[in-house]
Amino acid sequence: MILSVCMSPSIDVTMELDSLNVGKTNVVKNKAISLGGKGLNVAIGVARMGFESFATGLMYNENGYVFENALDNEGVPYSFAWNKGRVRENYKFIDSRSMLTEVNDVGEEITNAKAQEVLSLIKTQSAKSAVTVLSGGLPKGIEASFYGEMVKAVSPNSLKIVDAKGDRLFHALDMGVDLIKPNLDELENSIGRRIEDKRDMLDACYELIDRGAKCVLLSLGKQGAVITDGSKSFYCKSLNVAMNSTVGAGDGMVAAAAIRLSEGAPISEILRAGVAAGTATVMTTGTVSFTKEKYAEVLGNLRVTDL
Repeated sequence: MILSVCMSPSIDVTMELDSLNVGKTNVVKNKAISLGGKGLNVAIGVARMGFESFATGLMYNENGYVFENALDNEGVPYSFAWNKGRVRENYKFIDSRSMLTEVNDVGEEITNAKAQEVLSLIKTQSAKSAVTVLSGGLPKGIEASFYGEMVKAVSPNSLKIVDAKGDRLFHALDMGVDLIKPNLDELENSIGRRIEDKRDMLDACYELIDRGAKCVLLSLGKQGAVITDGSKSFYCKSLNVAMNSTVGAGDGMVAAAAIRLSEGAPISEILRAGVAAGTATVMTTGTVSFTKEKYAEVLGNLRVTDL
């Protein structure tokens, strides 16, 4: 089983307008609502590949049922720590010039008691899981150090994947992590300098390995990805495909990597699977995940090379 932990679910509301006029009445032309949360996207991706998946983390009393319905439809069982209030709602306004204006909600504050409840759920469910994935942001009231507490709560028998950035990542690394998945921007921010070439890129990954990661899966967006464990390094170029949306591509990559990691696959195959799932996600219309068929189609056309 793959356990996915989501501490910061969200509802994203995208509205298209002719123009956004501040202080006046605006009429919406089109509206789309999608459910967000990196850990939940990972859980759905794992299930779509036909692997046993389980979701946990935080959920909210007033509108959390929509996430329950979505997970039920995907065949993902779950157990959440329920908090008062609503899942945060983020609004995106797009005008006729494709100008994007975003208004992001901060959500409800979380008490220490509720945070401890999450740690208890992680401890219980990770004991049944081959891999535990910790990804995404943290709600108001929870410090970055909580990522270290979550990693510490994971059963010793469960491999640990972390997809987080900044101080959250560093606190997780202090506890030791089997695999992390930054993108290039996150890697540069983590090491505090620009990456100019391949040598810089690998050296930056090695720094994170020195800090506590056994393996770094580095997403390069449409260029593919790199993976290294400090002694062996590989590159996989993505396919040149029509892109529907990049939203959730990193989560698809993590889902596939988690499955291959649980199977004891070599890091070159973890890389290939991750790139296939990320690519399949951007090709899939109307969803932040991918289909198993599209994943298999892409996977068969990818090649891994040594770095």
